[in-house]
Parts: sequence; structure tokens; C-alpha cells
Amino acid sequence: MRDIVAAALDAAEVAGAAYAEARVVSERSERISVRTGRVDGIASSETLGLGIRVIADGAWGFAATSDLGAGAVAAAAREAVWLARAAARTWQAPVRLADSPAVRDEWHGRCEVDPFSVALDDKLALLIAAEEALRAEPSVRVTEASLDALSVRKVFASTAGALIEQSHTEVGAGIVARVVTDGEVLTRSYPNSHGGQHVQAGWEAVLAMDLVGNAPRVAEQAAALAHAIPCPSDTTTVILDGSQMALQVHESIGHPTELDRVLGDEAAFAGTSWVRAADLGTLRYGSEHVNVVADATTPGSLGSFGYDDEGVPAQRFDVVREGVLAGFLSSRESAAAIGRASTGCARASGWNRIPLVRMTTVSLEPGAWDLDALIADTDDGILMETNSSWSIDDKRLNFQFACEIGWEIKGGKLGRMIKNPNYTGITPQFWASCDAVCSAAHWQVWGVPNCGKGEPMQVAHVAHGAAPARFRNVQVGVAR
Repeated sequence: MRDIVAAALDAAEVAGAAYAEARVVSERSERISVRTGRVDGIASSETLGLGIRVIADGAWGFAATSDLGAGAVAAAAREAVWLARAAARTWQAPVRLADSPAVRDEWHGRCEVDPFSVALDDKLALLIAAEEALRAEPSVRVTEASLDALSVRKVFASTAGALIEQSHTEVGAGIVARVVTDGEVLTRSYPNSHGGQHVQAGWEAVLAMDLVGNAPRVAEQAAALAHAIPCPSDTTTVILDGSQMALQVHESIGHPTELDRVLGDEAAFAGTSWVRAADLGTLRYGSEHVNVVADATTPGSLGSFGYDDEGVPAQRFDVVREGVLAGFLSSRESAAAIGRASTGCARASGWNRIPLVRMTTVSLEPGAWDLDALIADTDDGILMETNSSWSIDDKRLNFQFACEIGWEIKGGKLGRMIKNPNYTGITPQFWASCDAVCSAAHWQVWGVPNCGKGEPMQVAHVAHGAAPARFRNVQVGVAR
């Protein structure tokens, strides 16, 4: 892989590139699913290829190839230079990159047991046992259990002298129980919805989730939802669990602080942002209880790495500090546009995609509350758990979220179960209403393996640490 990137850079310089960077990426993936008493699917794939990005005549050019022979690699480098020169005919200003040291290093993520070394029969046995435990509840009609694994190895090099090798392994798993009643499908998931929990680790992390042991509780709650009250239409206090808080951070803080969106360079699909570059250091994003950091060094997180796909070191920095906008997620190019250093957030979803500004591990820092004490301190409200759906506008201002399950809070105690709890808000007003965040004992990093951005689409693996948090004067029951 090192020889291949070196050859690509040599060919790019010969073709006239002022700067070039090359990535060889190897990926292996596997997905297994069991659904309502049968094996639903077993899929595996492997991919290997080269992407090369260059600056020539002041413009970017990019090309990629899955043929790693010498001739094909050189041809891809020449094509990237040709495309850059074609783009240079229309640019309004030359590409500028923030300075970054040219590093020569290796980084490897933690993995105790390679998930690809575990026998397929053992994986199926675990999923089948968990799915059967869900079906032990008679009213549960549809059940699912799934497992994902991914192994990535990449080598990055640049004409500035960088040479970086990285590798990591990811696993994800989850179970779902569904009850059908009165024309409704009511769902309960574990450890999270939308495919379960995903982490950067090995098979040991799947076993730690204890899918089989948690299945009876999940099925019991799914059955109980059939008799739960609907979410009332009201303005009230809301406590969101950590997994829902992770998605709230993702959609209403992570995306709008991506600097390419802020600058107007990213507007595909749900692009752009309500935040301006000039707001840095002055914009009141939320209450003093809102402290958000981006930390690509968080152990075991999908958003962790040693270096981004521009060779910038992983780092931890403030995004929101005591409610005030404190930083942007940036690449070398976007950072240069506002006169700052890159925060190391440029990542590509594979060898045939260019790096975009992506979230790393963007987390709401823990507060001081115990969850039981927070509930006891709430006279009237709703506790909501586990996301079921979301909707937010392209500027990331107006949003609506729904959860799988909720409970009334009356006089500081949990009351009746609520089905389809949901809430709506406007980003700065909502975060301004946050008056409490639970402690580190309740804080967990939640993986998000399906963050879409760009055109052509890139699906990034990111993560968010969060603990339960309380918000006042929130409109709920908006989907009724």
C-alpha cells in the first residue's frame, strides 16, 4: 500500500500537480440478520482502491481506481491533474489550505477479538437465541436481531512528506421487538434503535451488550406499549435519555457547526446552517449548562482515529462552551477561509470519495445530576427514551423528534407509560431551555453509522457522548 501511494504521488508531480495526496483504503464488512424465526440475510463484502486528490493551477482535481497496477495508478494521477486544470478555468480564487505538519506515523484502534475470526455458526447462534427470547412474549409479532462488523486499513501520503498508516475494527448489534395493535406498529429496541449500538472494538463488545439477557425486558416493554396512553399535546418539561440526546446533538449541533455548511460550500440534500462564521465566540447557542466538545481521541468511538483523511492529527476542542459557540468542525480548506487551523474533521467514506467535513465524536459533556434525583426534581413532565424518527430543516433550526417509549412524570415520580412520545423545537430556543444534565455515571458514547452528506452521497461513521438532560417549556404531542 505504501508503494502504491508513493507511485501515485510521483505520477501526479510529473503531471504538474503543485500538491497531491493519495489514500489506499481496504475495507471488509459483514452483516447478519435474523427476523421472526428465520435467518433474514448474510452479506459480506471487500473493497480495495486508491483515491488521489491534487491541486493544479490553483484548483482541486480528484480521481480514483480499483486497479492498483502501476499503469492504472499513474493514469488516475494524470486524470486528477487534468480535472484540476479543467476546474481552474472557472475558479474565482485559488485553493488555500491551512498549515498542517507532515506527519509520519501509525495508529491502530483497539480490538481484543477480531469479529471476522468468530465462526458464522456462533454469530447466528447468538442472534437466534436473542430473537427467540423476544418471541417468548406472545403479543410480540415481529422480531429482529442483527450484527455488523467492519475492518478498515488505510495508508495516506502527501507530497508534503506525510505518510500515515491506520487501521480499526467496528462492531454493531441490536434487537427489535414489534407489537401490532389497532392499526399501529409499536417498537422497542435495544441497545438503541436504527441498528443497535455501534462501537470501535471487537467481538468482545458484542458479548458485553448481552442481547439475550436484555431480550425479555425489551419484549415486555413492547407488549406494554399496546396499552400505553398516547403522548398528550402540551407544553411541558422533557427529560431525554442519553441515546436520544446523542441524536439531538448530532442533528442540531453537530451538523450546523460543520464549517463547509456554515460557509455555504455544502448545500446538498439537508445542507447549509443557521450559524455564521462571524458568530464564533459570541453566539448564544444554549444555556450555561450546554457544553459540547468534539473529540476524535475518544477510546472505542466510531468517531475516533489517529489522523483525518488530510493527515491532520485527531484532536479535542470545544464546540459550545457554557452555551456560547466556541468552535467549528473544519478541514484544511474551510479553516483557511476563516484564518484558523484545521480541527481535523476531513474524512471520506471510502477510497473513491473526497474528504468532506464530518463529525468526529461530538458530545454533550456530563453535568452533576443523578437521573433519579433529576426525575424527583421534576414536578410535571415526560421522560422519553430511544429515538424512532426525526425531521429537521436544512438550516438545522426547526426540528421534530419522536421516541419509542416515554413515561409521565408527576410530583417527581414516574407514572403511566406513554406510546409514541414526541417533541418539537427551534434549535437555539430548545438548547436555551436546558437546565440540567446528568452526571458521568449516566454518560455513554453512542455510535451513528449512517450519517449521510454530500453528493455523491457519503455515509460516515460518527459518534456522540451524552447523558440524560432536562429541557423546560417544550412542545410535545405534535404528531397527533
